[in-house]
Amino acid sequence: MSETVPTSSADDTTGLSETTLGELRDIAARYPEARSGLLPMLHLVQSTQGRVTPEGIEACAGILDISAADVSGVATFYTMYKRRPVGDYHVGVCTNTLCAVLGGDAIFERLKDHLGVGNDETTDDVDGQRSITLEHVECNAACDYAPVMMVNWEFMDNMTPQSATQLVDDLREGKEVRSTRGPRIATWREVERVLAGFPDDRVDEGPGAGPASLVGLTIARQRGWSAPSDADRRALGGSPESATEAVEQADTSRAESETKQEEGHADG
Repeated sequence: MSETVPTSSADDTTGLSETTLGELRDIAARYPEARSGLLPMLHLVQSTQGRVTPEGIEACAGILDISAADVSGVATFYTMYKRRPVGDYHVGVCTNTLCAVLGGDAIFERLKDHLGVGNDETTDDVDGQRSITLEHVECNAACDYAPVMMVNWEFMDNMTPQSATQLVDDLREGKEVRSTRGPRIATWREVERVLAGFPDDRVDEGPGAGPASLVGLTIARQRGWSAPSDADRRALGGSPESATEAVEQADTSRAESETKQEEGHADG
């Protein structure tokens, strides 16, 4: 069951600056339907307040002219939106099947012991060290680099309990850490601002993909393969050119499927 989110009065936005409120309005104005801006708006709230707060919910609701319950329903559905404050770095350890059997479970247990926290808990501030929020997460879609961790949603590949321990120590000490396939690791609040749609000019830092992800492309180049042209896709019944054509294609496919099912029942 989703956590009940407390709400406050409609004008309770004391935790949000006028600058942030203006940026929330700017995000909403990007979309033909303002409500489509809710996800990045919630990321912006987290970038300034460290979590989705009651006043952040009310601010988004007021700008989008929807209820606080509507905003709360979205904020509690997606796991990237946090109900409790997140530390300087959010460290996620994949414990889904492949990562788990290749060492993800061992990494998570080592980090819990090393940091002295449990799942979805944050280390205490000690002697100026950066804080870490630890969480076990579901599949990060990087199975070719298992076991995988993420720091503020950036990949750290082929991890071990030893390298994971060194990673969090470096983060806490404020050392520069780079993603395996991405940029220098920014703080969680900085990354949340990027997810809200405000670039940090790090998009081109680091490789976009590693060797394991590019094997298929390498084979295709060696064998002279290429993607089918638009004309070829249309001839095969793919890539509709308009919304109307897409609907017609879907209706045709559904009718053909139902016909085959009926014929199968008749034959039986």
